[in-house]
Amino acid sequence: MANLDATMMQAGRDEAAGPRIRTITTQDLRDALWRGWEDFKAKPSHLVFLALIYPIAGVLLGQLTVSYDIIPLLFPLIAGFALLGPFAAIGLYEISRRREKGIDSSWGHALAILRSPSISQIALLGSMLTGLFVAWMISAWLIYRGLLGLPAGASAGDFARAVLTTFDGWVMIVVGNAVGLLFAIAAFAISVVSFPLIIDRRVDAATAIKTSIAAVEANPRVMTLWGLMIVGLLVLGSLPVLVGLVVVMPVLGHASWHLYRKIVEA
Repeated sequence: MANLDATMMQAGRDEAAGPRIRTITTQDLRDALWRGWEDFKAKPSHLVFLALIYPIAGVLLGQLTVSYDIIPLLFPLIAGFALLGPFAAIGLYEISRRREKGIDSSWGHALAILRSPSISQIALLGSMLTGLFVAWMISAWLIYRGLLGLPAGASAGDFARAVLTTFDGWVMIVVGNAVGLLFAIAAFAISVVSFPLIIDRRVDAATAIKTSIAAVEANPRVMTLWGLMIVGLLVLGSLPVLVGLVVVMPVLGHASWHLYRKIVEA
């Protein structure tokens, strides 16, 4: 009886401490990407349908930026839009979860996540990423105005020449990318396993964020590599005009689910 009580107390402490984190290797990253690709091939029709949301939204936002003659924000807009990627992929996580369990999966099931009991926590975490995106856009605008600040009505050619041929332009590139990196690290740390964890175990957003940060801290080198792989694939997927994201987005979404499975103990 004493042993049973001790076991139950330990289980309670483990549950209160949150999900346990595993140490992973670069082989796990390759395996997660391969499994993501397999998921995409198995269910390509509705996954492409879902993935279209991402590139179409990016193109529309980019067009809006150009239409309002705010060309300096076009690059920060496209780069910062990746901060919302984990939130945009919630339907893909659900598809991977259902395929993993061997149950029926379709785009209807992916959209059904909107009726999940955990939707409030998903929305809360999504709003945090959206807040980071907005903060990044404001920061990018302030950096541009403070370092370059071309007069209203400047053409795209004028902007390109100012950025690439002046000292202030190069300073803006360095400072802007450094600040953008900080936003990217923050978004990555709080979301790398958060959304899959909420969908899988219906934990609250605070527990999901804590677990996600712990996963990064426990695997700094491998998770840094994963972040660089995501950036590289998103850049490739953005050529030309973001249409490659129709493939890259679902593959990364599914791969993120499988990586979550490898990092967080069941």
